[in-house]
Amino acid sequence: MAWWGWTVMAAAAAIAVSASHGPGRPGHVTVSLVKMPYVGERNVPELSPGPDRLEASGLTASLEAMGATVRPVATARLSGEEERAYGAWNRLALANGHLAGLVADSLRNGDLAVGLLANCSSLLGMLGGVQRSGPGSRPLRVGLVYLDAHADFNTPETTLSGMLGGMDVAAAAGLCLTNLRRTSRLDPPLDTRDIVLAGVRDTDPLEQQLIEKWKLARLSVDDLRARSPSFRETMSGLSERVDAIYVHVDMDVLDPREVEGHSLAVPNGPTSDELAAAVVEIFKDPKAVAFGVASTPTGGQDKGGLSVAAAHKLIQAAVKGVQDRG
Repeated sequence: MAWWGWTVMAAAAAIAVSASHGPGRPGHVTVSLVKMPYVGERNVPELSPGPDRLEASGLTASLEAMGATVRPVATARLSGEEERAYGAWNRLALANGHLAGLVADSLRNGDLAVGLLANCSSLLGMLGGVQRSGPGSRPLRVGLVYLDAHADFNTPETTLSGMLGGMDVAAAAGLCLTNLRRTSRLDPPLDTRDIVLAGVRDTDPLEQQLIEKWKLARLSVDDLRARSPSFRETMSGLSERVDAIYVHVDMDVLDPREVEGHSLAVPNGPTSDELAAAVVEIFKDPKAVAFGVASTPTGGQDKGGLSVAAAHKLIQAAVKGVQDRG
């Protein structure tokens, strides 16, 4: 039987119950914060060390104030030998492999895994962890909700910038960068039917052709704001097909007024309040087991603290969605 035909009924039920209720307390959530500081090689101005500053911004206290239990932050770290390995992309992939292990462990414990991510290149590690979080060696079928102003569905042949962070969704789908994906412990790749692009409003011409060729599901900013019938139907269909769902946010999906320090901000995004309401709805589904926030402006790049406050709001929304499960 092909792996995507495998129905892990008992495993999915166990994950759903533990992630939804925690050990013995209905509505209780245990959150595992996993931090990924590695950025790979970039050709745009890099944000300040967002994961470190987000960790130090009172995030744990804010989640505990909601009634959640928060485990100590676990950080993906390279060994000394790995730090000396050749190639920035290779080192990033090795770090993603460690991130995947942290995520898989947290999900097996029944926790909600929350990634504090330097940038979107951590997507493969987060997905790899969710895929490997089942009770045995067989990979789970994972759905991806990708909340970003950009589709990041370029390949080396279509990209105009050459930026690795613009190729992570295509790599996750198996269209390129096979070794990087496998080293990140995502294998097999995602089925393109299980990818939802949400809030995307800036794509390259050849990238757009790939999106249309592979018929990726898309939700507009208006769909997110209104939690429209299309939003509900898309999420329901995704949940029916997959064993587990990972929700990924690049902070540039938001209205630029809340992410002024982000070098890739795009006009006409949702506010953090609007997006948080959509995140709550997504995480009411027991199959939504992991959430990641990437590219958060902090420090001098976040005048007034609006971006950090928005990141808090979105993470709190994921926790609230789990708490609200029936």
